[in-house]
Amino acid sequence: MRIVSVNVGMPRDVVWQGRTVRTGIFKEPVAGPVPLRRHNLDGDAQADLTVHGGPDKAVYAYPSEHYPAWRTRLNRELSHGIFGENLTTEGLIEDAVSIGDVFRVGTARLVVTQPRMPCFKLGLRFGDPAMVKTFLEVGRPGIYLAVREEGVVSPGDRIERVAEDEKRIAVTDMLRLILDHDADSDDVRRLLEVPALAAVWRAEFERRLAL
Repeated sequence: MRIVSVNVGMPRDVVWQGRTVRTGIFKEPVAGPVPLRRHNLDGDAQADLTVHGGPDKAVYAYPSEHYPAWRTRLNRELSHGIFGENLTTEGLIEDAVSIGDVFRVGTARLVVTQPRMPCFKLGLRFGDPAMVKTFLEVGRPGIYLAVREEGVVSPGDRIERVAEDEKRIAVTDMLRLILDHDADSDDVRRLLEVPALAAVWRAEFERRLAL
């Protein structure tokens, strides 16, 4: 596994559907090395910290393997970073990565916390409001990671899994649990036993079980 591209960007104002929106979804590849800190990479920031960023979503990785299918489906060229990802990766696939897995990425150590649940800004980035629905239907969400140890990342750096969570709940399994409000409660309880689970989803799944 390796980093294909490191992508960063600062918030900017964009006119979308008749209003001005501030967004950090526009990311551009950089040569590196790039310091990776507790909440983001140097040169990168999120516009709305109520729904983006924070320690559980410090880094967003998206597999380069998904790009060919997206190019075919959307009939357009796609540059790395267009999904808003900080790291375009090779070999880090959602159905083979579990919540709680720990990876050495460059010199940093990261832990998987959740799949990406897109907001309307993904539609803004692609110029198509339907892209949010399409993204969820396709089921290639990418992976959010928290920073266990700060470090430095560069294109070409190796990604090494250094610990596997014993519950083995894949990122795609968690996506299914998020979308299915009638999901098996035992599966939800297993997910809640994963210490690295993002806090916002821990609260949401606990709320669902209490209903």
